[in-house]
Amino acid sequence: MSVLILGGNECMERQYKDLCREYRCRAKVFVRPIGSLKNKLGRPDLTIFMTSTMSHKMVHSAMAELKGTNTTIARCQSSSISALRGVLEAYAG
Repeated sequence: MSVLILGGNECMERQYKDLCREYRCRAKVFVRPIGSLKNKLGRPDLTIFMTSTMSHKMVHSAMAELKGTNTTIARCQSSSISALRGVLEAYAG
């Protein structure tokens, strides 16, 4: 399963990827806006928005890119590892 994580803390990026690997998922993490998201998101099976640490502009541009795809979108209010674990348990585990 491929997972796209948008938002979160920059210093925890490696931990997000390691946790996804524990659930046998490949993860792509974007913790801050890096310009246009066009052609960078791909076609993930699960997209996780960590809404407490991402800008509204990033949410809107990601939603526009993911419109019409078969990805599942999960919103997480916190950017902690335990919150990410809860989302992965619900969707990937």
